[in-house]
Amino acid sequence: MIIPDGYSDVPAGKIAAVVTHLEMTAPPAHRADPRGSWSLRKVDAPALDWYRDLHRRVGEEWLWFSRARMSDAELAAIIHAPGVEIYALAMDGRDEGLLELDFREPGQCELVYFGVTASLIGRGAARFLMNRALEIAWSRDLRRVWVHTCTFDHPSAVAFYQRSGFRPFRRQIEIADDPRLDGTAPRDVAKHVPIIE
Repeated sequence: MIIPDGYSDVPAGKIAAVVTHLEMTAPPAHRADPRGSWSLRKVDAPALDWYRDLHRRVGEEWLWFSRARMSDAELAAIIHAPGVEIYALAMDGRDEGLLELDFREPGQCELVYFGVTASLIGRGAARFLMNRALEIAWSRDLRRVWVHTCTFDHPSAVAFYQRSGFRPFRRQIEIADDPRLDGTAPRDVAKHVPIIE
């Protein structure tokens, strides 16, 4: 569906974001790791409570709501699927970053979820995590790595992905029920996205 030029009303109780899809079709130039005491570990068959907690701590402020709305069975079917890999960025013995890679499409890798907790934003942890993500992805026989982000995300997200070697190729509008109105997310998160009831 094509939305005409100009303004389009978004119904009360809904949120609307501009989604930008980005891709790379060859390994990017190497970027040096920032200094920090982070480590990355693969989490095989992640426990659902662990995953939900880390996903919430990383993404709640940016309105990552789709996984929060899933039943345990729906979530397990995705994160335990062959070809889906979950990694945690750890600092001082605590998991503070989430990386989810989906290799199920032959020749491709999607960075499904990527982020660090608020305490690590701006400290180089995301650069470290991206370096590891791209090393893991391009160690496989791929022709494409891709990711999408939206206007609910950190304001530097698109620029960060572009500095990492991704290029934008598609833009969409996503409209959904506001997760702060149905209890999926607390009402006081994502103050950069006003609630309209």
